[in-house]
Amino acid sequence: MPDKLARYRAMRDFSQTAEPDSAEKTKASKRLRFVIQKHAATRLHYDFRLELDGVFLSWAVTRGPSLDPADRRLAVQTEDHPLDYGDFEGTIPKGQYGGGTVMLWDRGYWEPEGDPKAMLKSGDLKFTLDGERLKGSWVLVRMKRRAGEKRDNWLLIKHHDGWSVEADGGALVDEETTSIASGRAMEDIAAGKGKAPSRFMTGKGRTTANDVWQSNRAEAQDKPSAPLKAAPAPKLRAAALPGFVPPQLAKSVDRPPPGSGWGHEIKFDGYRLQLRVEKGKATLKTRKGLDWTEKFRAIARDAAALPDGLYDGEACALDAQGSPDFPALQAALSDGKTDDLVFFAFDALFLAGEDLRELPLNERKAQLGAVIKAAGKALERRIRYVDHFETAGDAVLQSACRMSLEGIVSKRLDAPYRSDRGEVWLKSKCRAGHEVVIGGWTGERGQLRSLLVGVNRGDKLVYVGRVGTGFGRDKVGRVLPRLEKVEADKSPFSGPGAPRKEANVHWARPELVAEIEFAGFTGSGMVRQGAFKGLREDKPAREVEAETPEPVDKAELARLKPAAKGAAAARGSKAGPPVVMGVTLSSPDKALWPDDGQGQPITKLELAQYLEAVGPWMMQHIKGRPCSIIRTPDGIGGERFFQRHLGKGASALLTEVKVFGDHQPYLQVDRIEALAALAQISAVEFHPWNCQPNQPEVPGRLVFDLDPDEGIPFERVIEAAREVKARLDALGLESFCKTTGGKGLHVVTPLKDGKGKTDWKTAKAFAQDVCLAIAADAPDRYVVNMAKAKRVGRIFLDYLRNDRMSTAVAPLSPRARPLAPVSFPLNWTQVKSGLDPKAWTIRTAPAALKKTKAWSDYCDAERPLVDAIRKLKKG
Repeated sequence: MPDKLARYRAMRDFSQTAEPDSAEKTKASKRLRFVIQKHAATRLHYDFRLELDGVFLSWAVTRGPSLDPADRRLAVQTEDHPLDYGDFEGTIPKGQYGGGTVMLWDRGYWEPEGDPKAMLKSGDLKFTLDGERLKGSWVLVRMKRRAGEKRDNWLLIKHHDGWSVEADGGALVDEETTSIASGRAMEDIAAGKGKAPSRFMTGKGRTTANDVWQSNRAEAQDKPSAPLKAAPAPKLRAAALPGFVPPQLAKSVDRPPPGSGWGHEIKFDGYRLQLRVEKGKATLKTRKGLDWTEKFRAIARDAAALPDGLYDGEACALDAQGSPDFPALQAALSDGKTDDLVFFAFDALFLAGEDLRELPLNERKAQLGAVIKAAGKALERRIRYVDHFETAGDAVLQSACRMSLEGIVSKRLDAPYRSDRGEVWLKSKCRAGHEVVIGGWTGERGQLRSLLVGVNRGDKLVYVGRVGTGFGRDKVGRVLPRLEKVEADKSPFSGPGAPRKEANVHWARPELVAEIEFAGFTGSGMVRQGAFKGLREDKPAREVEAETPEPVDKAELARLKPAAKGAAAARGSKAGPPVVMGVTLSSPDKALWPDDGQGQPITKLELAQYLEAVGPWMMQHIKGRPCSIIRTPDGIGGERFFQRHLGKGASALLTEVKVFGDHQPYLQVDRIEALAALAQISAVEFHPWNCQPNQPEVPGRLVFDLDPDEGIPFERVIEAAREVKARLDALGLESFCKTTGGKGLHVVTPLKDGKGKTDWKTAKAFAQDVCLAIAADAPDRYVVNMAKAKRVGRIFLDYLRNDRMSTAVAPLSPRARPLAPVSFPLNWTQVKSGLDPKAWTIRTAPAALKKTKAWSDYCDAERPLVDAIRKLKKG
């Protein structure tokens, strides 16, 4: 068998270059791999490599890949490379072949669309990429050799699909300038700065949630800063050990504080407890001083071995992944099964007869860490030290959110311990959470449908809405008896909007406190999309008040620069930048659309306000689904950026979600406030996946995109939409219609999983069959082939939106087109002659939305696809 790598080895001196010598055999993978390396050699280019038959077939793409199918990028075929080259990032010495800097720009998996060897032989290699930056269908086309050419030249071309971007103009390679493996820029790699990349081809270098926040391990390998070292301590005041010290509390802010001097810890989803140890006896008290030692007997038993002292921390239950689980904590306490609970210690107030509270936090933690380390493995199961990170808080928060943790607490490392809610401890959450007082519930006797909840304002309990999700059978079994014990004859709520007594409404004395997750408060102060997590026993109902995260820049200014703040107030400072849904907008007057049709521009501030107005309706169609965005930083007339991943410095309000087969997490919009964060970066279009919420592998809807050829009257598109509806009706599927913000219409049918799993391949095939049937009956009016030459005078029935990674513009999303049109939901009674798709814009849509009931029964219209497939086959 010929040595495929002989030419590769002959061209390199491995005593001079750190490139792999191919001696290490990389194991085969279940999927074929690809890698793209940005290579600054004699000329900057991008090395494109596809795994086949144990090597990387390689091409040098001179200008890098483009997402625009109109761009044909020259790809010069080079020698085959070993598979372990897929992990190479660094520098090749000058004078060596290919001397220069090499960055891992993209990597992932590829799949040939046919027999790869036959396609290579014919010079027409079609394939699909599933990488971090490149997705979808591509083709390499071999050009005919000219006289004197020694290498084959190919063209790398993007196919039209859900991942293509017309008029991309090379924006992708201009925007993505850092390594997907190490996060470094080319100049950092050339200088040898930063961490080397993790291994991908061999699967080494994996980090788990426990590596980040469970800091009992002997060596914190992933810590971004050096271990704490206590400075020479001042003479401490000897003090008797108090019975209890009111705890220091954190102020809620919209994002972590910037700058140095902060330590960022994981925010635990449990019960705050103060651990007191004296003469071999341990007690545990809540933040209000209630003795809960009996509830946490196992923790108290182990903690008795610690030195005398007063320790601050949190008790948690852990799920299978090692993350805090509040409902599991509630269940453990309710059932009395608390042996597996863990106490995470993050501060020490007293130790060895000395009061540590005047010491800076970094010194207190150094002593605490030393004490727990000295206790050894014996306490590791239930008593653990909480380490911290000193890198940028936004990055720490994003890591916490990716692991589905609650958030982080940022603490000034130079601050003493103070028993109050000051501005030296700041908490930032991944998902909004709140404590509420239960004032009633709904449901027939013995049932629990929803909770009626409120918060205290002054001496009144003000109603803030219903919490109707998050009730599993076990939770109902624990909560309902507690509710029935506090059932009352009168409503405890005051103020406008309080519910009236109706059938199946039960009032409750305002004594129980619930912890909920929610999407924030509406403009009228109601809970938006509330979900029940559990009852809280550690906080009196009378202390529950509405809490809104404060912009962190204001919180930091109040603490660090009091003189400047006072001077500004004295001279009558101007109002600061506008804030929408808690997000501060910079350059709010920047024109994103130059003309609204009346000669007025539409600004970034107006985009944010529009999203605030329509967001509650829009969220149900984008939440829980990976979402691509289109950004126009200089307005729709300037350069456009297509983005599916979060970049550095992204808002903590945005969610990252990992999907199968992709190394880099996808952007996801799970909180309405995230829409304002996207407006801040001039994101004007939102294109979510069509999956079930939080189930990217399960189809959640079908989208039929009716795309007419130029010159076709819109009446024909209306007829096409009604034809699709009729076909779906006959198959037992409900359908909904919306404008696209362009010249077409979308027909959407919501799905639910039936008796058998419906996968993406099945969903796409079904959508294609429906379109083929329509086109077969009227070939002069419809076409399923996307080639422009075949679409002349006809409507393209685009079924390609129904693939796993394909997207469709969200209902109510603006479009980066003149006059700021939006994709607007319609009633079928509106889909008739005279319909004007240009009627709905950022200016007009909010008022129109208030008047319509379109799509109000969308969720109730979900149908399993299996029955429709059966009917289609019979038909």
